[in-house]
Amino acid sequence: MGLRDRLIAQVRESGPMSVAQYMTACLHDPQDGYYATRPALGAAGDFITAPLVSQMFGELIGLWAVECWERLGRPSPFRLVEMGPGDGTLMDDMLRAARLAPAFVAAADVWLVETSEPLQARQRQALGDCVTWAASQGQVPDGAPMIMIANELLDCLPPRQFVRTQTRWSERVVGLTDAGDLAFGLAAVALGQLLPDAPVGSVLEQSPSQEALGSEIGARIAIDGGAALLIDYGRDTPGFGDTLQALRRHVRESPLASPGEADLTVHADFPAVLAAAAKEGAATAAILTQGEFLVRLGIGARAEALTAARPDRSEVIERQLERLVSPDQMGDLFKVVCIHTPGLVPPGFET
Repeated sequence: MGLRDRLIAQVRESGPMSVAQYMTACLHDPQDGYYATRPALGAAGDFITAPLVSQMFGELIGLWAVECWERLGRPSPFRLVEMGPGDGTLMDDMLRAARLAPAFVAAADVWLVETSEPLQARQRQALGDCVTWAASQGQVPDGAPMIMIANELLDCLPPRQFVRTQTRWSERVVGLTDAGDLAFGLAAVALGQLLPDAPVGSVLEQSPSQEALGSEIGARIAIDGGAALLIDYGRDTPGFGDTLQALRRHVRESPLASPGEADLTVHADFPAVLAAAAKEGAATAAILTQGEFLVRLGIGARAEALTAARPDRSEVIERQLERLVSPDQMGDLFKVVCIHTPGLVPPGFET
């Protein structure tokens, strides 16, 4: 029995499920979940991430980590952690750039936080034995400062969705049509009085999973010190809107169309994540666009150096640069935030 049939059977037996429950099943079901069985990254897959656009992205993040380590006082050892590391390209590019600082590489205890076995296999192929894997941040040993990178991780952490009707807030759920197929519906919620007022038809997303990650990172950094760089597409101010989407072969489809066969994502709620981290005692930097952040790190100069070394690839490098920083491509849609030790001024976030 495939995932669609099992979800239909579950709804028939137990009633409608929340959007968060549905999204979690689609992504992480052990038998048929997208990340558990068939994650497809890259041009030939379902979606492409910034590290796969150009080596410049990972190289600059690697140099960012080195400068962060310098500003933290060059701790040794420290944990260099990537959460949701994809196929390993980002960490590979980071470590290659970081070899310019041998003391950084020598002090780094490198960890990848990954739950997908297929992706772990690709990461091992890319990185060999220079890293250690964990299923959660909690499995990464504490007791030393941490420099963490998470690129396109928050968008995989599911939200609950609430819809403002004529009379109240209701929760969007996944139920069944009269014909027995999956369909979105609404269910009454007891916490409606706690939600903000909004026009009829407004959709409010709240992600306890994203906020929990913010809290976990904030608590860890408040105790051990360090900095966490989170990069994702999402909002920089609180707001309304349905951001749930499914991508399959780079084309959007209904989130209900192919359970387990498409990548389901939502926008990161950066204000909520940063607020959760701050409650744990960590400091947070201003939210930047990806374009602004990469320009501050010197991506223009890096593109010029690559072009000088390979003039035959000048047009390709220019297209890659445009893809990463242009406001109408990834530059404005993607945001960058930093959770860090109080008193630290993280690179790129200087005011």
